[in-house]
Amino acid sequence: MTLRRLLPLLAMLAALPAAHAARPLITDDARLTDPQACQMESWVHFHRQRTEFWALPACNPGGNFELTLGGALSRANGQSDSGAILIQGKTLFKTLETNSFGIGVAAGYASQPGNGQSGSPYFYVPASFSFADDRFVLHTNLGAVREREGRQTRLTWGIGSETQTTDRLYIIAETYGQDKGSPFYQMGLRYWIVPNHVQIDTTFGSQIGNIHDERWASIGLRLITSPLF
Repeated sequence: MTLRRLLPLLAMLAALPAAHAARPLITDDARLTDPQACQMESWVHFHRQRTEFWALPACNPGGNFELTLGGALSRANGQSDSGAILIQGKTLFKTLETNSFGIGVAAGYASQPGNGQSGSPYFYVPASFSFADDRFVLHTNLGAVREREGRQTRLTWGIGSETQTTDRLYIIAETYGQDKGSPFYQMGLRYWIVPNHVQIDTTFGSQIGNIHDERWASIGLRLITSPLF
């Protein structure tokens, strides 16, 4: 459920929002935080010259609307850098079911670490497809982001998958990008310490054709509460 994963905000705005997907994916899924519950997704994102510390709390008080509000602190070359913010709303038109599909819509506003207060509004349509009794789930995103500084609207896309290998361990893989420029890719592992409540994950990713300048790694923790509302 997102989202989650947008971006390390796409290495962040570079291929922007898949905005906030279930860790560690950038490509969002057609799921929400559990009804009447909240979750906290947090992770450390290691770039070559910058480290980002992300926290994205989200709640679903009504059952079919998830609100995410959070951001990041950043350090570049050993010095504090400008952080980032993200606010997003997400709802589903069809809930994802086993061996079926789900679809929804999400929209929000996100800024990027190291870019001051400048941010971009965005929207996307997440669709997810379940196979083999949920042991393999494919996610697709299609949307647009308005780059305010450049006054351009760009198409965004993402394709991601999660493959269950044991009761608690998943392999994730994805690629995502914009209508211009080289796409990004990411691979990693997700493990439930406490099923449906405490999850850890790790990833490695890069930009296709630019592995030395754009590669990164991340380590994350996801906490999901029992119903609160």
